[in-house]
Amino acid sequence: MFTEAQIEELIDLLTELDSETKIYIGSDSVRFRKRTGKWYAKYATVCIVHRNGKNGCRIFGVETVERDYDLKKNRPSMRLMNEVQKTCAAYTQLAPFIDEFEIEIHLDVNTDPKHGSNCVASQAAGYVLGATGIEPMLKPDAWAASFAADQIANSRMVRYN
Repeated sequence: MFTEAQIEELIDLLTELDSETKIYIGSDSVRFRKRTGKWYAKYATVCIVHRNGKNGCRIFGVETVERDYDLKKNRPSMRLMNEVQKTCAAYTQLAPFIDEFEIEIHLDVNTDPKHGSNCVASQAAGYVLGATGIEPMLKPDAWAASFAADQIANSRMVRYN
C-alpha cells in the first residue's frame, strides 16, 4: 500500500502535530478500457492529515491499476468493494502510527437507491466496521474518497511526492 518513504514522512509529520489533528482515509477508482478491449480500474487511496484540526492538510496517495471484472458498469459492486478493501488495508497499515488521533474512514458509496454505488452500501459499511472497528462515512459526507481520492484517480491532482 503506502511506501516506506511515505510512512516515514507521515511519522515525521505526526510528531510535530497536536491531538486536534484528524486523519481521513478513503479510496476511489475510475474504470477504463485498454486497447485489448479488457476493462481495468485505476484505484487511488489517500490518507489526509488535517494538521491540528485547523492548519491545512497533507495528502498521502497511492495509485494501482487492476483488471475490472464487473459486468454492469452502472452497478460496479466488485470495483466498489475493492475500494473498500484498499481503504481498510491502508488503515491497517497506518493504524500503529495514527491510533492516537481522531480517524475517519470515507467510502465513495451512496446510500441513495438512485445511484449505482448503492448496490454495496450496507455490505461496504459492515466490512469497514468489522475490519477496523470504525463506523465509515458514506456519501455525501465522504469527501476524502469522493473528492481527494477522485482527483488522484482521474489524474487531476498535482503530485509532489
